[in-house]
Amino acid sequence: MASAGRDPGLQPERTRLAWRRATLACTVAAVFALRQVLRGGAHPVPLLMASLVALAWLAFLAGAQLRITALSAGRPPVLSTRLAVLAAGCAVALAVCGAVALG
Repeated sequence: MASAGRDPGLQPERTRLAWRRATLACTVAAVFALRQVLRGGAHPVPLLMASLVALAWLAFLAGAQLRITALSAGRPPVLSTRLAVLAAGCAVALAVCGAVALG
């Protein structure tokens, strides 16, 4: 008889890989944003922007690592609203910082 639990198949592995790709993309965006910001010199605004970019990147990295770790369970839990909002907020913050740095 088959087990009573749901067989997740390869879905958790695909999701884990998607989180890793998103982390890599976020890292690249953060590096480019920091590069643009640091070209502005040692003025307060570029330094503040660099700090915000680094903070957003670290928050995204921490959230992604939490989700990747949770996906290694036999039956991974559903993505929490908190983590989804954190990831989306970090992506938006990086985009805004990048737009400000280019503008």
